[in-house]
Amino acid sequence: MSKPIDYDAPRRPAVEVDDGVGVLMPARTGVPSPSVDLDETDAAEHFELPGADLSDEELTVPVVPMQPDEFRCMRCFLVHHRSQLAQRRDGQQICRECS
Repeated sequence: MSKPIDYDAPRRPAVEVDDGVGVLMPARTGVPSPSVDLDETDAAEHFELPGADLSDEELTVPVVPMQPDEFRCMRCFLVHHRSQLAQRRDGQQICRECS
């Protein structure tokens, strides 16, 4: 029979492993970086809240036509590269994710 485990008992500290992160991080100096001095309200001006009125905004996205080495999956309707083509059922092209 195994010994019962008391999960509420304090645990021993884990063995600390030095993974060398300190070598990658620059040494701290007494001079603060300019990005720390930014006002929170200035940084928040560029964020849009969910439900914000964007009716007067226009979106411009370049539309690239489907390339000869691509196909449209008939289940998810996404355009994939030919390397993702899994099968053809009744002339329908299906991607690997949907098969």
